[in-house]
Amino acid sequence: MTVETRIGRRFRSLKDEGRGGLVIFVTAGDPNPEISLEIIKSLPAAGADIIELGMPFSDPMADGPAVQASSLRALKSGASMKKTLDLARAFRAGDDETPLVLMGYYNPIYIYGVDKFLADAKTAGVDGLIIVDLPPEENEDLCLPAIRAGINFIFLTTPTTDNARLPKVVEQASGFVYYVSITGTTGTASADLGDIKAAVERIGKQTDLPIAVGFGIKTP
Repeated sequence: MTVETRIGRRFRSLKDEGRGGLVIFVTAGDPNPEISLEIIKSLPAAGADIIELGMPFSDPMADGPAVQASSLRALKSGASMKKTLDLARAFRAGDDETPLVLMGYYNPIYIYGVDKFLADAKTAGVDGLIIVDLPPEENEDLCLPAIRAGINFIFLTTPTTDNARLPKVVEQASGFVYYVSITGTTGTASADLGDIKAAVERIGKQTDLPIAVGFGIKTP
């Protein structure tokens, strides 16, 4: 679906420049709110084209040890959904160009309240959402409301997403499609370049959206 955000503008710029984009993930509030904001503010100058801001959660089941530990550190330093949105707002006050995506799990959003979350995320300058535990079958819970609020909803595809399911996954996607390059949790294995190439080509036949690759990326 077409939702115009900084994400689309950034991918068009990347295409014009003839290069791939670097998407960087950090957990909001890790190791504490002050240092976390310093880190996030430094990312664009360090080469980040898009920033994924992890929403701390006590049970990050899709993540490996490193990201799990970052969530625990953030929570121990008082992280909350409100503080995550405050962090996004503080970043956006000094940077109106770099796309900002919130990534995480549905539970903290549900507890916060979907309508309130979307309104607050939009005013904080958030461009997109990646919610790893909400499949397309649950689009009415968050995906479609997010799109109506002007926020991209980015779906995950995996090595086990077959050709029968893939059109369903990308049907309502906006912003870009996230290809999970390994089976398993984040950072626990390296992806095979040949497998990635074949997967990106296969996904590209089903959508005109840009495709980002994550979970198993360790080298240029």
